[in-house]
Amino acid sequence: MIPYPHIAPEIFRIGPFAVRWYGMMYVLGFGSSYFLVLYQLKNSKNCITKAQIDDIYFYLVLGLLAGARLGYVLFYNLAFYQAHPLEVFVLWHGGMSFHGGALGTFVMGYWAMKRRGLSFLPMADLIIPGAPIGIFFGRMGNFINGELYGKPAHVPWAMVFPDGGNVGRHPSQLYEALLEGLLLFVILWIYRNRKKRDGDVFAVFLICYALSRIFCEFFREPDPQVGYILGVFSMGQLLSVAMLVVGLMLKFVFLPRYDRGRP
Repeated sequence: MIPYPHIAPEIFRIGPFAVRWYGMMYVLGFGSSYFLVLYQLKNSKNCITKAQIDDIYFYLVLGLLAGARLGYVLFYNLAFYQAHPLEVFVLWHGGMSFHGGALGTFVMGYWAMKRRGLSFLPMADLIIPGAPIGIFFGRMGNFINGELYGKPAHVPWAMVFPDGGNVGRHPSQLYEALLEGLLLFVILWIYRNRKKRDGDVFAVFLICYALSRIFCEFFREPDPQVGYILGVFSMGQLLSVAMLVVGLMLKFVFLPRYDRGRP
């Protein structure tokens, strides 16, 4: 086994104010995505302005945070929050859902783009390649916090997590950081210059993320308050199957029809 690297969750504290690694990962994720978009704009003939990107990212951040929290409440722990409704607003107690955050980002991003008079599909293709970098940082934050760890394992790289009992487990956060984060970023960054039509990069993100997440969930310990659904599937896998269906329909049904229907 490999020793789990105990890292203090707080980077520093000044009185009651503390900067935590998990929050810093959100900042790094959004910052990396934002600057990747600006880099693409600088190296293209696109007439989108930095002011438009700034405005859109403001709403993307709102959509992600609100959607991730509400997604966790609805998909993972509804009974608890029905009994303790004020806890919904206590974000520092943890509880965020990627799929809820993705949905919130989509809704707010679509609204912000329409508000600015921008077409959604090409803008989605511009922004989405940076999303896996945010996912990478988010999973590293999970790893530092010692949360969302994997199932018991006997592999040489198994780790004993602080809250996982005295047993070696899959470092599933690192699996997700590599597959859903770094590998998916490489795929999208290469594919963005090879796409056939607007929306293709966004569709490939949905498909590849869903497949990566379904695979990684086989090594991840399910949330104890949810467990397995139908005795086999985790909540993350079921939500990813829905995401996969949406991505496949977008890629192979909607986008070709939309492309043929344009003048």
